[in-house]
Amino acid sequence: MTARILDGNALSATVRERLAQRAKALAKQDVTPALAVILVGDDPASAVYVRNKVAACEKTGVRSLKFSYPSDASPSAVLDKIAELNADPSVHGILVQLPLPAHFDADLVLEAISPLKDVDGFHASNVGALAQGKPLFIPCTPYGVMEMLRSENVVLKGAEAVIVGRSNIVGKPMALLLLQNSATVTICHSQSRDLAFHTRRADILIAAVGRPKMITGNMIKPGATVIDVGINRQLDGPNAGKLCGDVDFESAKEVAGLITPVPGGVGPMTITMLLANTLEAAERNLGRGLEGNLKGTS
Repeated sequence: MTARILDGNALSATVRERLAQRAKALAKQDVTPALAVILVGDDPASAVYVRNKVAACEKTGVRSLKFSYPSDASPSAVLDKIAELNADPSVHGILVQLPLPAHFDADLVLEAISPLKDVDGFHASNVGALAQGKPLFIPCTPYGVMEMLRSENVVLKGAEAVIVGRSNIVGKPMALLLLQNSATVTICHSQSRDLAFHTRRADILIAAVGRPKMITGNMIKPGATVIDVGINRQLDGPNAGKLCGDVDFESAKEVAGLITPVPGGVGPMTITMLLANTLEAAERNLGRGLEGNLKGTS
């Protein structure tokens, strides 16, 4: 068996076409969806992520506002900018690129963003709403994974879903979304005993731990759907410096039924769902936000 590849680039292009149509509908009502991105410091990876987000906005009809600060910027300056953006009715979404410099309290900064503009879905209010099954905004990476599963008609009801990773950004919200869709969910982490025992039970296996190629083919149930959220740089060997995921793709694709590649899998969908959340915020401003778990792509 060789797994079918779940192409995130192709799906992202399809979803963005629908989002562009929604942006045009808003434009007819004199509303231009706007996303403000705050970047602090000179982390190269963060700069690339922000550049990609800005480019995606421009292609989809979303206005992008970028605010850059040096690595020694005072937290108060950034908090003042967030307060200004919160009060600006023409701005619908606010995103602070992580990680922040060490002298910043990241939680304090994220909590300063209005929950109504928290398009990353990181504010405590939005996290709580997600836990109650009534999310205002779904965190972008789990949102993208759910859209990928939906696009392939992967059966969630009653499925054994195993998530490797318990972060607030991916692991925990991913578990909540799968639970809301009636999957049976197991979360594994660095202290889990016999990881392979759990992963071999998974009909749906989601790797989001940040360790290169830690999930190998012999840890996967034959025919399983494998979603690789990890983005890592290989440190040695002939492919040193190249991107890879948390899953050893070459061995996993011989066992899985459906698998995402790295790059070109979950990554493009994360940015796409950021756009979806921004459009949702703009539509909600008009009193016509859509309802449902995957409301951003309807």
